[in-house]
Amino acid sequence: MSDNESLQQIAHLRREYTRGGLRRKDLPEQPLALFEQWLRQACDARVPDPTAMCVATVDAQGQPYQRIVLLKHYDERGMIFYTNLGSRKAQQLAENPRVSLLFPWHFLERQVMVLGQVEKLSTLEVVKYFHSRPRDSQIGAWVSQQSSRISARGVLESKFLELKQKFSQGEVPLPSFWGGFRVKIDAMEFWQGGENRLHDRFFYQRDGERWKIDRLAP
Repeated sequence: MSDNESLQQIAHLRREYTRGGLRRKDLPEQPLALFEQWLRQACDARVPDPTAMCVATVDAQGQPYQRIVLLKHYDERGMIFYTNLGSRKAQQLAENPRVSLLFPWHFLERQVMVLGQVEKLSTLEVVKYFHSRPRDSQIGAWVSQQSSRISARGVLESKFLELKQKFSQGEVPLPSFWGGFRVKIDAMEFWQGGENRLHDRFFYQRDGERWKIDRLAP
């Protein structure tokens, strides 16, 4: 079989989803309660990077972009992540604050999608988190002008060593170009794989102070 023929076989790759279903009677009224339960189970199952989420944004021309970032906090106000404020994602969110998140917990045959709008975190919130990071991570935030073009990796490594020496004494200051976003949740969809491709999907949508829950066809 040629390499090309081997690649064509991906159309036939499939497996059955047999880890269990999701039923309406088992759903809490608040989506974050189910999210917390699933996240805890992902951690207990040692799913790699359980807080990794795909963040989807759209640029001014309508071109979607996606990238993986880490969820750093969540509560009833929303879900938080941090980034360089000069990055492509931050620039796109400044133009269009609508965002979609996806948690791909394949090992548990689950995924969670979040729809919402972002707001920038306060300087106090950002400073508090920044100084909780490992020191080298704090220095790393100074090194990269995220999404800018660079000639080689060595440029980053040299800059890191230079800044590590510069900040060798005392506290690493917060870069003015580094911050965070809170995703205010408008809707959440929970997907649980099912046998014969009869997956379970439930869509929570904010309805005033309550949540409307709909089952969706797979």
